Amino acid sequence: MIKKLIEALLDDIKEIGTTFAEGDIKTRLSFVIFGLGPLLRGQIVKGLAYLAAEAGIIWYIAAFGWTYLSKLKTLGTIETHKEGRITVYGDNSFLILLFGLLTIIAVIALIFIWRENVRENHDEEETLKEGKELPSNRKVLSSLLDKNFDKTLLALPVTGIFVFTVLPILFMICVAFTNYDKNHQSPTNLFTWVGLDNFRQLFKFGSSGFGTTFLAVLGWTMVWAFFATFIDYFLGMAVAVMINKKGIRFKKLWRTILVLTIAVPQIVSLLYISKMFATDGLVNGYLLKFGLIKSAIPFWSDPMLARIMIIVINIWIGIPYMMLIATGLLMNIPAELYESAKMDGANQVQMFRHITLPYMLFVTGPFLLTQFTGNLNNFNVIYLLNRGGPQSMKMAENAGRTDLLVTWLYKMTVNNTNYKMASVIGIMVFLVTAITSLIVYNMLPSVKDEEGFQ
Repeated sequence: MIKKLIEALLDDIKEIGTTFAEGDIKTRLSFVIFGLGPLLRGQIVKGLAYLAAEAGIIWYIAAFGWTYLSKLKTLGTIETHKEGRITVYGDNSFLILLFGLLTIIAVIALIFIWRENVRENHDEEETLKEGKELPSNRKVLSSLLDKNFDKTLLALPVTGIFVFTVLPILFMICVAFTNYDKNHQSPTNLFTWVGLDNFRQLFKFGSSGFGTTFLAVLGWTMVWAFFATFIDYFLGMAVAVMINKKGIRFKKLWRTILVLTIAVPQIVSLLYISKMFATDGLVNGYLLKFGLIKSAIPFWSDPMLARIMIIVINIWIGIPYMMLIATGLLMNIPAELYESAKMDGANQVQMFRHITLPYMLFVTGPFLLTQFTGNLNNFNVIYLLNRGGPQSMKMAENAGRTDLLVTWLYKMTVNNTNYKMASVIGIMVFLVTAITSLIVYNMLPSVKDEEGFQ
């Protein structure tokens, strides 16, 4: 793969050199002034677009971005301080990192636009050499609502994804290599680069490291994701099979009752359940009142019991979704398959094992993977029920016995302002999710045998 990339890059460089060597004066000037070739050839719309892009990016880099980019190596050296009653403003590490990163992206964008500008000049010259006319400016504009409508339609969403998704992720990755925490808050206390120190601390065992806590939280995250996914999946499927059996009355009623759990917002239902099973909640109150127990059951303060409670409560939340999906799929399984199986002497269990289950796994495989990935980052259930507790003095950074990596990350960010380690955990969450997803994806029947049920 690397070899192919190198070959493609060399071919691209060769094409650029050929375009400059064999191009006319308009094309050569466009290597410096973007869009000049199209402008001189009457392609006003394209020419102005390239020229405006170049002018805008160069203005940003020269007038604004370069100041931050030049300080990116140190993330600032002059702290904001007071001299008497006067505040002397210095550097701001946060802004230096953010706008320095934006400047690097701007430089990359400038190179990309320059390459597209060279390619446009090459294509225009080839079109004229073939004796063809270049498209009119009106045709270029109308193509944005016709042939190139996909570019027009995706322009705003792509911009939004970059601003609200890609840029924060890149910023988070950079923060993981700094000492940005509660003791280094710019502009009064600057933070700086520390290399791989944070990653070493994450895998360091002992009182000063995060290794023991990280492995404990990671292990519970994987256990939670497994049970939360597969218990809901198979129980939801079983409920759908039972409701869809012939002879079952009031099918719509049973489905409606289950769907009601989806209609109630999770923040309402989970917080209510959390209070209901608290030490002084309704459940313990009535059990004590009727003399069934002598002391309150520690639903949320006992680590093992808290984990079991969370998994059981998630069953109540997850079954309806799977039941609805399974209901639709069960109706699409050809009835002839079951009739043939009955004629061959198969019982209900055998028909489920050899017909229903393979079909469901084949069709819902990608959904199952999505659910597993979602449960790895299921913030709502864990945090709304018991805030990831119970807390343990042996766990670093206020991590609880039921914390997932994502809830632990949240605590480090909001409660402890330990942004550097939160960023490291964020990277670990991505790696765990990506590796697990890739491994499971390649094991799915629908991927290994796409035509298996066609």
